[in-house]
Formats: sequence, structure tokens, C-alpha cells
Amino acid sequence: MPSAPLALFVGMPGLELSASEVAFFREANPCGLFLFKRNLDNPEQIRRLCAQFREAVGREDAPVYIDQEGGRVQRLDNGNWPLFRSLGSFGALARKDLELGKRAMRLSTLAMASMMADLTIGSGTTPVVDLARKGTHDVIGQRSFGDDPDLVIAMAREVIEAMLEVGEMPIMKHIPGYGRVSVDPHFDCPVVDATVAEMRATDFRPFAALKDAPWAMVAHLIFTQVDPERPASVSPIVCELIRRDIGFDGVLITDCLTMEALKGTWPERVRAALDAGYDIALHSQGDLAASEAAAKAASPLSSASLARIARAEARRGNRRVDVKAVHDEVEQIFRENGFA
Repeated sequence: MPSAPLALFVGMPGLELSASEVAFFREANPCGLFLFKRNLDNPEQIRRLCAQFREAVGREDAPVYIDQEGGRVQRLDNGNWPLFRSLGSFGALARKDLELGKRAMRLSTLAMASMMADLTIGSGTTPVVDLARKGTHDVIGQRSFGDDPDLVIAMAREVIEAMLEVGEMPIMKHIPGYGRVSVDPHFDCPVVDATVAEMRATDFRPFAALKDAPWAMVAHLIFTQVDPERPASVSPIVCELIRRDIGFDGVLITDCLTMEALKGTWPERVRAALDAGYDIALHSQGDLAASEAAAKAASPLSSASLARIARAEARRGNRRVDVKAVHDEVEQIFRENGFA
């Protein structure tokens, strides 16, 4: 029986795989590939790249994911595809008319998910369910629906259901919540001093209400009232809190472990994240030597992780919509309601 894939997503630097990268993927067999703008040029190239990776690892269903939330975080933005509004824009529409906002969000997600499915990309790692309140760092900002947990829950539910309907994997982020951060975890480690009771009443609420989501991405920040020593993404205490207190039993993948919020070498971070109990470590920096080092630090997916992944995969549908027509319908909704 073949061994399980490594509990690891990696990146790569270019538009196609080199012979060395193909050999690495064949030997290491990481769970998935995470792509960035540097890897995405046109539809034919993207489909070819995804096929190259899947052939190398020997799994037709091997996941290839990107960040495609809408707004300033959308990697498919070079003119070959329509541009999608930020989640914050849909939140603003929903504050004016909740049902209309929900409808527009579902339609937009159906269009964006159909676009990714056509490219054989399996997820845009969305929705963001962090609360964006006054003082929250701009690293979240318009990526969030807003500061009202009930509105965030309602809108994120539309994204999750629409993604699954099309066969894309929704990944809610960044559990257990970036809503109180005042620094950017790409460059420093945020520290949150709120009590668990305060967090349950606010930042944890959307994640708990959406705990049936198939995947979630784990934040890099220190909750001093939970684990004052380790960031959430490498903390077994926070992992336990996510599983027991928030009640999430889907697939847990870390945010990218090369961010400056974390300490130690990159392979040490991979090992720490998996030792903490998370299902998958995300190491998307993209350099082959770094990916090889990360692979040596990683372990195969556990039976529990494989079962979570299988449950998530079973929820994928196969609907498609006319991307341009539905996107145009969403834009018309915004124009008719006074949004530029």
C-alpha cells in the first residue's frame, strides 16, 4: 500500500515545473501545491502546470490552491479574467440590504469558483471570517465582511455553500481570528491579550457558527491568555482550543510558515506546526531548496487527517455558471444600489 502524502503544501517559482521540481514532487509527494501570481499567466499554462504537478505526485485529485478572495487579494488579475469585488464591499451592501448582499455574494462566488474550476485550481482559500473592527490592522481591512459577527456568519455561509456547489474547496480563515491584531503577521508577530470569554463572544463566534466548514486556515498570533509562549499556528494548546472550544473538526492548514511572525528555521516551523496537531503545514515560499528542507521536516498525513480530507472531498459538487454573465449581474446589483 503506498504511503500517505506528506502533510505539506509547497510553492514553486515559475510558470512550469523544471525537471528538478518534477523529481522532487515525485519523490517527496507533498499533499498539495500553492500557487501565486508568479505562477499564473493564462488558462492553458495554468491547466498545464496543475497537470504537471498531479502527474508528478501520481494523484489526479492532488490539490492546487491559490489566494482568490476578491479585492486586493486575487491572484488571477492580469487581464485574462474578470476582477471580483472585496468581501468588504459585499459586507457594505449587506449592511444596506442583507438579503441582497447575500444574493450578490453567492452569485459572485459561483462565478469566481466556476472560473477556478475551469483552470483546475481547487480552492481560492476563502472566505475570510476575521472581524474587522476599528484598530484592526489593514492586513485584514476590506478582506473582511466587517465587525458584526452575525453579518460575517451570514455572508461567509454564502461563500462556503457556493464554493462547494461548484466543486471548489472553501477554506475559512484565519482561525481563531485576526480581528484584534495591530501588526501585520507577514512582518511581526501580533499579540492579543483578550480573554477566552471575550474571544468567545466576538472573534471566535463566526468560526464556531461555521464549524461545519470543510477546511480552515490557522492564524499566526499569540493569545497571551491561551498560550503566551507560542503563536497559534505552532501551539498545541491553541490547536486543542480550536478543536474543543470552537468545535472545528475539519482540515486545519496553517497560514504560510515563512512569515516573520514565527521564529526558528523554516523546517523547524513545519515540524512545530505538525507536532502541535495541525493537519497540514503550508510552506509556499517557492524555492526548491527550501521546499526540499520543508519536506524533510514533514511527516505523512495521519489517518485522522486523511479522514478529514476525505469528508471534505465528498462535499464537492459540480455546478458551473457563465462566469461573465453572472459577474456582470453582480456588478449591476452594485451599480443599482449606489456603489461605484
